Amino acid sequence: TPLLIGNFIGVNDGIHDAEGLAKVVQLDDASMVLRLENFRATNGPDLYVYLATDSSASDFVDLGRLKGNIGNQNYDIPEGTDFSRYDTVLIWCKAFSVLFGSAKLEPQ
Repeated sequence: TPLLIGNFIGVNDGIHDAEGLAKVVQLDDASMVLRLENFRATNGPDLYVYLATDSSASDFVDLGRLKGNIGNQNYDIPEGTDFSRYDTVLIWCKAFSVLFGSAKLEPQ
């Protein structure tokens, strides 16, 4: 059962978009992963997955480069990440500082 879950809301400006589910799941070894399910995003040159305080990416935890723009995928979450602060998942283009989509994480 996911601890937190959110639906992606894409920017949907004709160029930048993301859709699907974001879930924070605790594994058997107590580590946490961010799981993207039924995920689909428009392709971008330099896309990353962030856990952020808001959709402007002013304060965030970098979970790494987006593994693929379509399909289910997992990202390790650093131990001690404060979900009361970092409660928004961003699909972010680092090269151009452009948001593709965001998901607000809420308790399941």
